[in-house]
Amino acid sequence: QVQLVESGGGLVQPGGSLRLSCVASGRGFSVSAMGWYRQAPGKQRELVARITNDGSTNYANSVKGRFTISRDKAKNTLYLQMNSLKPEDTAVYYCNQHGRILGKQYDDWGQGTQVTVSS
Repeated sequence: QVQLVESGGGLVQPGGSLRLSCVASGRGFSVSAMGWYRQAPGKQRELVARITNDGSTNYANSVKGRFTISRDKAKNTLYLQMNSLKPEDTAVYYCNQHGRILGKQYDDWGQGTQVTVSS
């Protein structure tokens, strides 16, 4: 069964930190990349950070230098360390895994975890 389970969201003051985790299961070696996306109220879902199987990463300009994505393949877990949080980082954060099986690409999504940055 394909499953992505996020945790670690919550309420934090501006300037604070949070670490999101996403435990993945069900796809095995077909996954080629994993990432974090977010969606704020009234806005489209956007890419926050992404990591490929070879360890290459890319980040949205708005989070560069503040967020770090990492992956523990042995634990099938994806992380997002978020530092120096700003009110504009408030959103629901979604874990994503992307891959290909029998020539067909797929994208799996978690249920999302709320991050609220407010004083």
